Amino acid sequence: MTEIDQQIQQLIDDSPEDRGMPLVMEYAIAPILKALAQELQHQDYYILQSTDEKWQVTTLRHRQDDNLTKRVVYGFPTFEDASTFAQYSDPDLMALPVPVTHALFELLAFEQVDSIILFDESGNYENGTEITREGLQKLIREQLKKVKEKAQQHNFA
Repeated sequence: MTEIDQQIQQLIDDSPEDRGMPLVMEYAIAPILKALAQELQHQDYYILQSTDEKWQVTTLRHRQDDNLTKRVVYGFPTFEDASTFAQYSDPDLMALPVPVTHALFELLAFEQVDSIILFDESGNYENGTEITREGLQKLIREQLKKVKEKAQQHNFA
């Protein structure tokens, strides 16, 4: 079992029992999280957090239109990268490793955030992989629809 598989299994095991959540997690959410995680280069990303474990959210403004903003969370490949970034933004932040699948799962429910940007190359903060909450939710809705259709086919066959 790979580390990604172990992370996914932990998410399934930790999901609430009500409303069939473990099944939804296993058949709809987990495959999407796993596919995205496998496209990234790290099993864990260091995310800047406050002392009460709230993720640091950065608001980015559009270069030409100040009215366009998005709120992002950054994930760094190393502790050193996150610490360097924290020195520029807030020295009271701490960098903690978060399993990649857990970071993606948290993004689903984190309504104050539009996307997560994960940096794979140490020292390079120009080229990150951006995963939007809206895009992730759309992928999961599509997967839920497929699972539901498949279940209906088996029930009526």
